Amino acid sequence: MLKIRSCVDLDECARLWARAWPQHCIFDLWEVRLCFASSFGHKPYFLIAEESGKIKGFLALSWVEESQVYGHFPGETWQGKTWLEQNRIIAESRQILDIMLESIPGPLHLRYLTRDSMPDGIFPLAVDELGYLFFPGSYDFCFDKYMLEFSGKSRKNLGREIANLQSGGVAYRYDNCADIDWMFQQNLQSFGETSYFSDPRFLASYEKLVAWLYDNNLLRVTTVVLKGEIAAVDIGTIWKKGYTVLAGGTNPEFRGVAKMINLHHMEWACQQRMYVVDFLCGDFGWKKRFHLSSRPLYEIHRDSTSVFSSKAACRMAQVTHGY
Repeated sequence: MLKIRSCVDLDECARLWARAWPQHCIFDLWEVRLCFASSFGHKPYFLIAEESGKIKGFLALSWVEESQVYGHFPGETWQGKTWLEQNRIIAESRQILDIMLESIPGPLHLRYLTRDSMPDGIFPLAVDELGYLFFPGSYDFCFDKYMLEFSGKSRKNLGREIANLQSGGVAYRYDNCADIDWMFQQNLQSFGETSYFSDPRFLASYEKLVAWLYDNNLLRVTTVVLKGEIAAVDIGTIWKKGYTVLAGGTNPEFRGVAKMINLHHMEWACQQRMYVVDFLCGDFGWKKRFHLSSRPLYEIHRDSTSVFSSKAACRMAQVTHGY
């Protein structure tokens, strides 16, 4: 018989994660999630579906107190919604998933779910947001070939804008950790309360994340210096030939430098023959115009009164809580 059990002990949750969770991207790493879990302090609530000792389904959740919902572990929030992307559902069948969803004792909001992680029969689901990706291999790792995606007029305007920025002198530097504090401060100054880092918990999480990435040789810091001043800083990470741009800040005195640093990321990725550059969700006014590939990520949203499947399905499993 299929058995459903819950786990709320963080150490045991870590062991379950190591046992069941695939590692396809940087957000799949337990240590990355733990950077946010330790700052937000939301209680974990993992659901495991087992049969004959084998895991048949796994939901990694946290109770998000301020939103009063179960969200994907670790339940970190920005503007009331979880932020970490490429979340997963592990279930061998739609029936097993239904039973697990019915076992959750409260409202649910799972965001940024990848399509390939979910069982057949669950679609259609609502699209949460679009992620934006650059695939260097699509252009034979040739940045000039990518630039041909732009019209002649657009290429000329971009070239003129970047040439103007470079006219007073340009330099790039990498992995200067002292520049990260500048990035945090500039992001806060530019976006105010809408900055990720306006929440002290989110800022603390990122500081822990940056430290962990640095300690494990996974951190990449890119700084653009114009006219002797810092004009832009982006922090990112490299994992399995994938480069993820996590956050950045720009000096408003250098208009257009955001385009410059983003193109620099793509050119560098072509040179390094990276598989993908992940610019994450949110268009921010440039990603579609730069011809990035879009990837839908999905959500499951349930209030306390809605259900996913019949109660008869739940009777097929033995459900226990509080492991």
